[in-house]
Amino acid sequence: MFRQNATNEADNRLFRIEISMMPPTQETDRRKFQIRRSGQTSVVVPYERMSDEFKRINRLGGKIVKIEPVTAE
Repeated sequence: MFRQNATNEADNRLFRIEISMMPPTQETDRRKFQIRRSGQTSVVVPYERMSDEFKRINRLGGKIVKIEPVTAE
């Protein structure tokens, strides 16, 4: 029972992934990412989608700069 609760908590967590040097593509234009002046993009994804997002970032030529949990303030 404890293990199930721990898994559910992990599934509900969100993470912010900062990406650097991601060249503009049709996919990034379609998703309407907001690019900061520093040339970095930030994407928020749930825990269970992190692996897929890492693969997508790599495929698009991006570089992961930082990963941090999103906390409710």
